[in-house]
Amino acid sequence: MADGADDPSVHWVEPRLRAILPLDGFHLSRSLKKVIVSDRFRVTTDTAFAEMMALCAESADDRPTTWINPVIKASYERLFRLGHAHSVEVWLDGALAGGLYGVSLGRAFFGESMVSRARDASKVALAHLVARLRAGGWQLLDCQFITPHLASLGAIEIPQRDYLARLYSVLSEGAGGALGAGAGAAAGAGLPSPPFVAGDWGALDALGAAAPDAAFGAERATGSPPGYVIAQLLT
Repeated sequence: MADGADDPSVHWVEPRLRAILPLDGFHLSRSLKKVIVSDRFRVTTDTAFAEMMALCAESADDRPTTWINPVIKASYERLFRLGHAHSVEVWLDGALAGGLYGVSLGRAFFGESMVSRARDASKVALAHLVARLRAGGWQLLDCQFITPHLASLGAIEIPQRDYLARLYSVLSEGAGGALGAGAGAAAGAGLPSPPFVAGDWGALDALGAAAPDAAFGAERATGSPPGYVIAQLLT
């Protein structure tokens, strides 16, 4: 993180309490389900990564400053080009209305930033992300810091030691490094090493291509599935 958009330096933060969103614990309220199923928003992935980062970095009434500086922007755009970072974009009337981006490591996904410029846009983005991670075999969604917004969608806080144990366990499955289960992993014993078994980011797109939805035509073949499929995956 940086202290501001003009800060040339980057510092590392490791929370004592880490926010995660259990992939089987996403809270899909009736109102959010109705929004998702209505397909009022168009949802895409990895089509506007740089624009998503720029939108997340914009000042807003509730966030006048940003921690995304040029070093972070350039670093994550390179991770995206290498296939290690992804974005979920939410569109309304042809304009980018919200979304999120993050980094994937094995079957762990680390959410970096989320933004909304229209009501429910960030909730829809997170719902699509959780459905995509579930479809692709991911096992951990790291949200970093808890907020009331994330908590309302199912995020929880766990101690740093428990978080590291979960992370190492996920990375060690089928990987080159062995890992003993339990809290001892968090103390640094038997850290997993590459190669890590990766999730399939495109698994959800296959469902979208197969879903009957004449309203979207050929565009559906490369976009997220219709909302009813997302709702089914989350329930």
